[in-house]
Amino acid sequence: MKSWSATIKVSSDSIIVFDLDDTLYKEIDFLKSAYLEIAKYLDEDEWKLLYIQMFSLYRNGQNVFEFLSKKYEVGIDYLLSRYRNHFPKIKLSEGALTLLETIKKKNCKIAIITDGRSITQRNKINALGINNYLDTVLISEELGFSKPSKQAFKKLEDIYKNCSFTYVADNLKKDFIAPNALNWDSVYLIDDGLNIHVSQMDSLNPNNLAKKYISSLNQIIII
Repeated sequence: MKSWSATIKVSSDSIIVFDLDDTLYKEIDFLKSAYLEIAKYLDEDEWKLLYIQMFSLYRNGQNVFEFLSKKYEVGIDYLLSRYRNHFPKIKLSEGALTLLETIKKKNCKIAIITDGRSITQRNKINALGINNYLDTVLISEELGFSKPSKQAFKKLEDIYKNCSFTYVADNLKKDFIAPNALNWDSVYLIDDGLNIHVSQMDSLNPNNLAKKYISSLNQIIII
């Protein structure tokens, strides 16, 4: 019976590179964590109802921070700062920890290439407790470049010369353009319906597509 899977053959010269958001964990959980902290700050007595209202507004495509700014007379910039800088309560996606452990047992290097603000992304990595598995972390704010730019990917190639690279990520719009151009292997983690950013298949071309496809990280087979 056919099923989703991706086999990656590795050696000590292999570098497995991951995206962060909606790849190693679900970004919606970061949003929920931030909303909960903000709700408790703004309304100590009715924070539960406020959280429910905030998430409902988000699900309906409305501007949550604009609503909060007007209701509680607090600046949107301050709310955004609380959102981005809070230390989140998040967890690794199913299969992620086992995958990281398996890769390290094969004496491979693990890296992350992620778009976002430095403090936000590093708080996520610290909250997930995966620093000990990571050899290199490249964040767009620190580099000055974001995907689909090749800069972060080429920087990894400069760090790890004469190595083979595989990129595991979730966003067909931007994630695979650079690794495809550099002839990396690639694995697309299919949206399970909970991703923050939705891939638009009807607007894509072959340059955007990955070479392998999975619906869960535990479908990656390391040999």
